Amino acid sequence: MLDDAGCTQSMSRVGRCLDNAPMEGFWGTLKCEMYYLNKFATYEELEKAVEEYIYFYNNKRYQEKYKGLAPLEVRNQALVA
Repeated sequence: MLDDAGCTQSMSRVGRCLDNAPMEGFWGTLKCEMYYLNKFATYEELEKAVEEYIYFYNNKRYQEKYKGLAPLEVRNQALVA
């Protein structure tokens, strides 16, 4: 199915499950911070909420690994330096 769709398998080899760990962590965070806190009447509402959350996560969400800065702030600081 992957070949037919022109896709590449995300895992590098059998038993190498850590390749997908960052995305599993992201989806877990999305579910805890957004999905479980809301009810969605339509697929379109859910799709819009996921898109908005991804924007928020990548640009505005303060993250401990960045010492309390949002990713966009870290990128802006790197460009200035």
